[in-house]
Amino acid sequence: MKPRHIAITMGDPAGIGPEIIVKACEALGPRIAAGDLRLLVIGSGPALERARAALAPGLSIPDVTDADTVGAWPGLCFLQAGPEGEPILPGVLSADGGRFAYLAVERGVRLAEAGKVGAVVTAPLNKEALNKAGYRYAGHTEMLAALTGAKGSVMLLAHGNMRVSHVSTHVALEDAPKRLTPERLRLVLDLTHEALLHLGVPEPRIAVAALNPHAGEGGLFGRQDQEVSAPTIARAVADGLDVAGPVPGDTVFVKLRAGRYDAVVAMYHDQGHIPVKLLGFEVDPATGGWRDLSGVNITLGLPIVRTSVDHGTAFDIAGKGIASERSLVEAIEYAERLAAARA
Repeated sequence: MKPRHIAITMGDPAGIGPEIIVKACEALGPRIAAGDLRLLVIGSGPALERARAALAPGLSIPDVTDADTVGAWPGLCFLQAGPEGEPILPGVLSADGGRFAYLAVERGVRLAEAGKVGAVVTAPLNKEALNKAGYRYAGHTEMLAALTGAKGSVMLLAHGNMRVSHVSTHVALEDAPKRLTPERLRLVLDLTHEALLHLGVPEPRIAVAALNPHAGEGGLFGRQDQEVSAPTIARAVADGLDVAGPVPGDTVFVKLRAGRYDAVVAMYHDQGHIPVKLLGFEVDPATGGWRDLSGVNITLGLPIVRTSVDHGTAFDIAGKGIASERSLVEAIEYAERLAAARA
């Protein structure tokens, strides 16, 4: 049987989404030609065509509609997310760019829910543009939870053996301690354990990062690690999970990189994002610019499979053809593995 298509949503057409999609499709061309991989790009036709003509003029991405028989879709094809408005220019923030970003994700989610695609992979959107268009979401994770009706979703970042899930993400730092509850921490632990199994880790080992310095130092620096995290971890261990912690945040990621754990549960956005991006973003020391980007964002707890690049829209370089497609290729590969595990 041929694999189901994986939907790739363009994100904001003014960002680097169109060009990294074109580059990824060209890089994965042999697999697509062999029938091993099938991709459906969803977004703005003019933005995709501009990137295709500039970067891969020999690449063919024919148009389809979501009403077409899925079996009739070619291995690589394109679905228009919505009606075009004013031209969306590379690097120019606009409400129309935010509108297209939302519509593409909405179409992808509905196709996944209907079983027409096996997973959704998202290129980056711009939160300001999204909100200018009237969609009041802090980002993809919150939007996907609303579209699918998921009660509790979790962000997991992955780069090599660095897998980090999060108790809270897009909230003010002062609100992060309030998001640490026994119920939320246990949900994150359970979903992280399940994701590791789906990614081929037979006996997942998870560490919980401490919220406070030195895990609170016996209560001197806060009591959340003692009163919330420790009892929740103990209950998870009693239920058969392999969970350690709370482990001080300044050492837990070193231990993860050393292979002592298979994943870490971070307490808040920057605690989890900084170590993954520090290792996943390769910098050119001569120019200070990004030379390569690696890392994948996976949303756990949804009724569909969703992965994403681990970087933003990069308006400053959009349209120049220099953005790296590596993170998108990795996101597609993760989507394949997770979709196969669910199937």
